[in-house]
Amino acid sequence: MYVITDDRCTGYESHGHPERPERITATVARLRAQTELDITWLTPEPIPDEILLRTHSAAYLGRLRAARDFDADTPWFPQIESVARLSAGAALLALEHARAGQPVFSLMRPPGHHATHQHPMGFCYLNNAAIATHQARQQGVGRVAVFDFDVHHGNGTEEFLRDLPGTGFFSVHEYPCYPGTGAARAGTNCFNYPVAPHSSREIYRAVLGEALDDLCAFRPDLIVVSAGFDAYAHDPLANSPLLGKDFHWLGLELRRSGAPMLSLLEGGYSNALPELIFAYLKGLAGRQLAS
Repeated sequence: MYVITDDRCTGYESHGHPERPERITATVARLRAQTELDITWLTPEPIPDEILLRTHSAAYLGRLRAARDFDADTPWFPQIESVARLSAGAALLALEHARAGQPVFSLMRPPGHHATHQHPMGFCYLNNAAIATHQARQQGVGRVAVFDFDVHHGNGTEEFLRDLPGTGFFSVHEYPCYPGTGAARAGTNCFNYPVAPHSSREIYRAVLGEALDDLCAFRPDLIVVSAGFDAYAHDPLANSPLLGKDFHWLGLELRRSGAPMLSLLEGGYSNALPELIFAYLKGLAGRQLAS
């Protein structure tokens, strides 16, 4: 199992903001302390312009450098462009290892799936999943699927991939919820699976199962997973019911798809995040949870 991370991604924060450095530092500490998974740690390089500009424009990058907040949820920081480039670079490194048949997880911040063509939003500055998908297609991968199980709809990724040949987008998320999108299918290739707030675990699992079946029917040559852990029952930013065992099950099910795969950290804001990620990684590795 490969895990990509870098201390530089913990070097910015806004007091009281849920997307905080401890999401990474606590998870790194948990994964380094465990002995059940054999983890190889990797460090990313910032994404180069020639690849980044396939997804985001030069004008967009200029906005990242302008010293004003993007919205109430998405502050500006002096180093945010460089850190976001590093997080996107981790997605490219994950792509490299996934294409070599190696299980890989990018444990980086900021997340990316809300970033659109025009706007950073929802704690996201560069769209890592879209960047990795565009790069995979550029490299000749035939069919690339993004599977997004973050509790919030990946509106940015959908915007980038809508009707893009050779790609599919499959998102399971709470609705209505931020950002207010994802109620129905979009275009020819973006499939949304909304789940009502306060649904039972059984209902949420059934919807996840439906989306996984459709993902496999798409027959992807590569899966990019937007791995958000905020559908957890005690996450402060949503009203969904999942437990650690459900994220473990997700890892097992994605493993059974048989396609090369990379996972990119999106949301997840509870103090249980390190255990939730560990459970998911154990599923990806085909290991059982302790009873």
